[in-house]
Amino acid sequence: MDAHEAMRAAELGEAMYMREMWARADVTSRRALGLAAEDVGGGCVLVMAEDPTGGFWNRTIGMGITEPLSHDVVARVHAVVRRHGGQGTVFQVAPGADPDWWEDLLASTGAQPGIWWTKFAGDLSEGLALPDVGTDLAIRPLEARHGEEFAHVMCTGFSMPTDSPLPAWFAQLPSWGDGFSTYGAFDDDGTMVASAVLLVRGELASLCGAATLPSHRGRGAQSGLMVRRIRDAEAAGARWVVTETGSETEANPHNASLRNMRRVGLTELYQRRNHVWFAG
Repeated sequence: MDAHEAMRAAELGEAMYMREMWARADVTSRRALGLAAEDVGGGCVLVMAEDPTGGFWNRTIGMGITEPLSHDVVARVHAVVRRHGGQGTVFQVAPGADPDWWEDLLASTGAQPGIWWTKFAGDLSEGLALPDVGTDLAIRPLEARHGEEFAHVMCTGFSMPTDSPLPAWFAQLPSWGDGFSTYGAFDDDGTMVASAVLLVRGELASLCGAATLPSHRGRGAQSGLMVRRIRDAEAAGARWVVTETGSETEANPHNASLRNMRRVGLTELYQRRNHVWFAG
C-alpha cells in the first residue's frame, strides 16, 4: 500500500462524506442547524452555526492534500466560518500534508492542538481477507421507513442530544440512495440496536458513522456492520475503503471501534491531531 496514496484517499474520502451530508440535508435541517459548506484550498469548510454538540460538527477537512496549506488558505477558512455565523472550526489535517510545517502555520493563526483521531484504509485491489465475524444480531440494509429509528440509534449511540434538530437530519439518510447506503443491526424482537453508513463515489468508499445502543454493546454489531459495508463497497467497484475513529489515550484507553477496524483487516495509517480555532 502506497502511504501517500492511502493518505490522500483517507482524507478526501472523509471530506467527501461530510460535504455530501451537508449538501443533501433538507431545507428545514439546513436552517435549524445553520448548515453551510464551502470548498477552500482543495478541502472543505463545514459550518454548523447551531451545533447542539458544542462544536463536533464544525470542521475543516482535506487541507494540504491537493493544494498546499498557506496563510492565505487559512484566512479564507476563517472568513467562511465568520460569514456563516460559526463559532470556530476544527482543522483536521493529515501528518503528511503540504507543507510539512503546517502545524506551526496553524499555531501562528491561533489554532490550538486538541484530541487525536486515527485514520484507517484498505486497498481492495490488493485483497482484504475479511474475518468471519460472529454476531447474533441480524444485519440488514435500511429503507426510508427506518429513518426515525436509525436517527434514534445514531444520536443515542454517540450521546448526541435527541431533543435537537439532529435526529430530523439523520432520519433523512436512509432515503438518500445514490451512493449512500445505511444499515441496521436488529435484535431478535426486530429492534434496531446499531446502525452504520456507507458512501461510495467511484474508487472511494467511506465507512462513515456507526453507533450501537449502550445496552447492546459487546455483541459484534459494529464488526458485522463493518464487514458488510466493506463487501458492499467492493461490489460497487470501490478500490479504497477509508474510515477514522478516536485514538486511544491514557484517559480513554479502550476504543472498541479502533479495535474493530484492526480486527477486520484495515491498515492503521496515522494519528491525526485536531487543531481547534475559535472565531472570537
